[in-house]
Amino acid sequence: MHQGSNCMTIGTDHVSPYLHFSRQQWAHLRAAVPMTLTEQDLIQLRGIHDELSLDEVRDIYLPLSRLLNLYVKARQHRSKVIEQFLGTQPAHLPYVISIAGSVAVGKSTTARILQALLDRWPEHPKVELITTDGFLYPNAELERRGLMKKKGFPQSYDMRRLVQFVADIKAGNPSVSAPIYSHHTYDILPDREKRVEQPDILILEGLNVLQSGMDYPHDPHHVFVSDFVDFSIYVDADEALLKQWYIQRFLRFRNSAFSDPQSYFHHYSALSEQEAAATASQIWEEINYPNLKSNILPTRERASLILTKGAAHAIEQVKLRK
Repeated sequence: MHQGSNCMTIGTDHVSPYLHFSRQQWAHLRAAVPMTLTEQDLIQLRGIHDELSLDEVRDIYLPLSRLLNLYVKARQHRSKVIEQFLGTQPAHLPYVISIAGSVAVGKSTTARILQALLDRWPEHPKVELITTDGFLYPNAELERRGLMKKKGFPQSYDMRRLVQFVADIKAGNPSVSAPIYSHHTYDILPDREKRVEQPDILILEGLNVLQSGMDYPHDPHHVFVSDFVDFSIYVDADEALLKQWYIQRFLRFRNSAFSDPQSYFHHYSALSEQEAAATASQIWEEINYPNLKSNILPTRERASLILTKGAAHAIEQVKLRK
């Protein structure tokens, strides 16, 4: 397949629903989109173990922001056509982007980078970011249900509340509230909410944003987050790398956030490095890996775009749904 005058050959498989791009091929699609972030911006946006560079922003995220800008403009045009046809008043309906992937893959950093880039486009200056962690049941409820060791699994979320939140956003409601989760206390903050007021784009980041009815046999209902999503992204990596990154992140938290006596995980700060690594490995094998295999990885091929990372956390391959 050839694109434009540059005759760039894109990997294509007649069976696969995706177009395949190498990093170099994808970077070429940036076109003339200017770099709007500085190294200082990246310091604020990086995750605790992400080695995110300006090269990564330039090669991966600027082309992606260009693609999303084109999608959003097309949706805005389509809305105007429908309004003209129906003779209705213009409605402010946000474009919803979801970002899924394993624990420790870097979903949150991807979400923050996209928010920082997308709100610099004049067509959609108001971009909100919500994580689905806020829709976990509070610890007291998880304890009551015997689900504390299943946190992040489908049954640990208040999916009806999450679906209602996204439905209200998509309906153009003037103000919608989302609960806030604290990674410090490992629980929902009982007296705090985030107000979302008619954004141009809503980025929804979490383990479960690509899941559908087959993932919730314990709680049958007919409408899911994915029904309201306009564009979905799955951040992918080899399973061995994910485990390695999870352990590295755990060790860094042990020397930072866990050292705070108010932290839910403060008891881990007393572990030696070897003990902490063994503990993290056990948590991965008993909780995060089973969740990945059973509930997260099976949703990957539902995504509009798959970003595949290599050993250095850099994205090496991009797959875009045809």
